[in-house]
Formats: sequence, C-alpha cells, structure tokens
Amino acid sequence: MTSEGERGGPVAVLDAAYGDTVAAGGCVLISEFSSSEPLATHQVRLPMQSAEYEPGAFYKRELPVLLALLDAVSTPVATIVIDGYVHLDGAGRPGLGARLAAALDRRVAVIGVAKTPFRGDDWSRPVCRGESRQPLRVTAIGVDLDTASRWVAEMHGAHRIPVMCRLADRLARDALAG
Repeated sequence: MTSEGERGGPVAVLDAAYGDTVAAGGCVLISEFSSSEPLATHQVRLPMQSAEYEPGAFYKRELPVLLALLDAVSTPVATIVIDGYVHLDGAGRPGLGARLAAALDRRVAVIGVAKTPFRGDDWSRPVCRGESRQPLRVTAIGVDLDTASRWVAEMHGAHRIPVMCRLADRLARDALAG
C-alpha cells in the first residue's frame, strides 16, 4: 500500500527561509513519499513576524510561513513534512511540528525531519539514508514514529537529504531572494 493510501491524500513537504525583514517558504506536493516528481509547488513571501531567534521557540519565526504556504495549497493534504522537530523532548514539549499540528486542529499528520540533533535528543528516531552515516532525526504527531521513519527512509533520492526536502528548501530560498 502506498503512503498516500495509508494517509488518504498527498504529502506536503515544507521549508522556510529568512532575511532581515522578510520570510519566505517553499512547498512541494507529492502523491506519496517515494514520488520522484512533485504534483505541484508553491512559494510564499511575507514580512518577518518575529525577527528574534529564541532557542526552543523556533516556531515563532517559522509557523506563520508554514501556515501561509498551506493556505496557498488548494488540495487537502494528509501528511506534512517539515524541516525541524515535532517535539523538543521525550515528554512531548511542543516544537514547530506539534504547534503546526495544533494550528491545523490535528487534522493532518506532521513529520519532523531534522538535520541537526536538538540538545540532549534521545527521543527522535535516527534514519540513515543513502550512504550517509549521519542520521536524520525523525519525530511525528498523528502517525506512529515507526511509520513516519519508514516513510522518510522511502523518500526519493540516494542521498541523506531527500530530493523533495531539498526542492522545498530551494523554493524557499528562491522566494526569499525575490
């Protein structure tokens, strides 16, 4: 069974980029995690709502961008992949992904794929892709961690970072450059 069949709709891969006064985001819609081509792409650019970085409060900068991206998508999505953590500790302290899920009334599963481990991380699932020995750190809400980790491992591409995650990052950076 495909990941679309398991989740009941397409997957949105989201990322954001920031300048001094502007934030931007990129969204790649795929039919299933293993898709090699996007169904659609979207970009947004908006004024920065919170310029100051606060450790553990990453969501203040990124959540408005992700919500604006999802507003630009006309197709209902079943799963969202973000660059970051869903939870910031094993007790469930909400990170960007949990706050995004809450903003969406938990109607959509959110999978966090972090490239760098959050301090003291012993709760995420390490997923090695390609020939990389440096794992991605996977967290999730609305889908069990084993399934989320399998889906991330299945994402298209032979390298550590899935192709669609790289594309979402490039779309965000291109939108920021304007």
